[in-house]
Amino acid sequence: MDGTAEKKSVAGAGASAGPATPARCPVMFLDVPLIAYFGPPGTFTEMALDQALAQYEARAGAGLDTTDEVRRVPMGSPAAAIAMVRAGDADYACVPIESSLEGSVPVTMDALVPTSTAGRVQVFAETVLDIAFTIAAATDLAPDAVHTIAAYPVAEAQVRTSIAQLFPNARFVLAASNAAAAEDVAAGRADAAVTTGLAADLSGLRALAEGVSDATDAVTRFVIVGPPAPPPSRTGTDRTGVILELSNEPGSLMAAMNEFASRGVDLTRIESRPRREVEHGRSNAGEYRFFLDAVGHIDDDAVAEALAALHRTCARLVFLGSWPADRPNGSLPPDHGESRAWLAAMRRGGADHDQRGGEQS
Repeated sequence: MDGTAEKKSVAGAGASAGPATPARCPVMFLDVPLIAYFGPPGTFTEMALDQALAQYEARAGAGLDTTDEVRRVPMGSPAAAIAMVRAGDADYACVPIESSLEGSVPVTMDALVPTSTAGRVQVFAETVLDIAFTIAAATDLAPDAVHTIAAYPVAEAQVRTSIAQLFPNARFVLAASNAAAAEDVAAGRADAAVTTGLAADLSGLRALAEGVSDATDAVTRFVIVGPPAPPPSRTGTDRTGVILELSNEPGSLMAAMNEFASRGVDLTRIESRPRREVEHGRSNAGEYRFFLDAVGHIDDDAVAEALAALHRTCARLVFLGSWPADRPNGSLPPDHGESRAWLAAMRRGGADHDQRGGEQS
């Protein structure tokens, strides 16, 4: 794999005699994992991968063997990184999934959908990165001398207002990624780039403006995707993702949402995407699939019950995984511990206790 950067990792942690801390990142299951990521080097995705590994190492605590290395390979798109996992050429992929300004990343969402030729993949971890951009050029330029600015579409959407104020004569030109935007400037294809500070340095550019964003609290969420395996252990601050395909009849979407609502399970994301079948050359116009994120873990009773009900009623249910939430939001699912204890007691023939206190006659 030409150009693969090697970094310190938590590889081999699963074999170490460390504390019994729940798994927070999937790399602990491999000796020397290879992780594909949306590149080239210098992108926010590479920074997110660094952060995800550092978060795991910090949470796992002392006693872990961190002397092994993660092998990395940059890919030209999130879909290409996920395809590496499906083909068995990479153990995991790190890809962006959601921007606080622009919503979900469509190419990632589409790539997560299993097809007749592409099997299921699963999310094992996430990390949330604060996002602010560097505007860089090959030489120092006056603001009114900047006429073209290379930008990845997701990045462009997060700086449109700021760019109009900083560089009033500029128009955007398409770039394949934030790092590729810097490469385009170095190659003379644009006057300036919406990029990262690291990518600007790697391409030998000079910063014209730093910390650029239309929102001071802009963030992007990234996920670590791998082949199907048991989810990381429940932590109490988890997220579960699914893809739903529903029958085309009145009330089907409302009924699906009610499986969560009636059990007190909070949904933090609901997105739709065209139900296209590229492998068969069909767009299926007017048909959609739905991507849902719920607060909780498949090992939470309420979440498990909702998933089981959806499996019975949906045309198709794809489990994307349960994993620790980096910045948890929403309400936790209800605790069914008392109900489980009551059921167990009844199965043993025990006394009937009212859960509000006291033995029932």
